[in-house]
Amino acid sequence: MSATDTIRAYFEAFNSGDTEAMLACLDPEVAHHVNEGQVRIGKVKFAEFCAHMSHCYAENLTDMVIFEAEGGSRAAAEFTVNGTYLKTDAGLPEARGQTYRLPAGSFFSLKGGKITRVVTYYNLADWTRQVS
Repeated sequence: MSATDTIRAYFEAFNSGDTEAMLACLDPEVAHHVNEGQVRIGKVKFAEFCAHMSHCYAENLTDMVIFEAEGGSRAAAEFTVNGTYLKTDAGLPEARGQTYRLPAGSFFSLKGGKITRVVTYYNLADWTRQVS
């Protein structure tokens, strides 16, 4: 499976709300770098993050473009996050079912067909403005 195929499967699982399928794309010791947060190491921490996000947000990613570096050890994706803020997340504005639309990007390292590093970026100030 190519890096592009792995990343596509990862995002298809995200859009389906299938955390188990996302986890299947990850190396057991995946390094998950979240926007404005600490690095989380391992599938357990990744699954905990996904559970929290699913509780507070409903998101679907569109306009997906995936880039793969020669050799398949690195990849990136650019996309639009279309979301609804469901439950208030600690330290953030109060949730009232607000919708938002944000450009975002993720960067990946891969080894043996599995994702070893995920880094995601979006503009938190833009998100805050949209839901405030």
